Amino acid sequence: MQRLGHNHGSYGGETIDIDAVLQAQLAAARQHGWGAEWLAASPTLRLLALTRQVAEPRRRLYLSAGIHGDEPASPLAARDLLAADAWPGDCDIWLCPCLNPAGYALNRRENADGVDLNRDYRHRETGEVRAHIAWLERQPAFDLALCLHEDWEASGFYLYEVNPDGQPSLAELMVSAAAQVCPVDRSPLIDDREAHNGVIRPSLDPAQRPRWPEAFYLIQNKTRHSYTLEAPSDFPLATRVAALVAAVKAAL
Repeated sequence: MQRLGHNHGSYGGETIDIDAVLQAQLAAARQHGWGAEWLAASPTLRLLALTRQVAEPRRRLYLSAGIHGDEPASPLAARDLLAADAWPGDCDIWLCPCLNPAGYALNRRENADGVDLNRDYRHRETGEVRAHIAWLERQPAFDLALCLHEDWEASGFYLYEVNPDGQPSLAELMVSAAAQVCPVDRSPLIDDREAHNGVIRPSLDPAQRPRWPEAFYLIQNKTRHSYTLEAPSDFPLATRVAALVAAVKAAL
């Protein structure tokens, strides 16, 4: 599979109608019995938060998508996962399917004010992140967190694993699943970080980092095991969506 060659200095691929995607996400969630809540990020901007709870949960799973407005595969993957409704029967699930709707309307990474939301989870300067954290603080701790992303510079699928307690890893399983539909980046360095067969396990000291991504907030406050999944944006959109869906299903 060849790269499309559309990305030069930024994402240049297909875009989506985020309002239509959000309505499809909400419709699928309601069809399958999820609870829905709108989080007020500003007087004119709301974020969708979804919850699926079962009678006897053994695990709690959190997923997020759509924090960067130039990464259309992640909210589409959330939509497809909701429509498929193939979740474990013993798992409560919390899902934020699009954390940056204003960014999608502009087809850019940042929100409407030009702020990268995925660097704001320490200082909480944006309404989106404040609303999201306020909602997260009302939820229990999660056994696992999955954050769905894309990378417009990547040559293949890869992921970050943050697992400070050394729990059994799902990384290789997810990479293998994504490899069935999408190339994997097997470079020894990805994003200037040491990698092995598409897996980055960064040394983590959030206290030393001035700007926190969502994954840092989660590992400090809500979970001890998280993955950030990165689909390669210079491949067809349907391929990227399928890679993210396959990786999530493998983890489930």
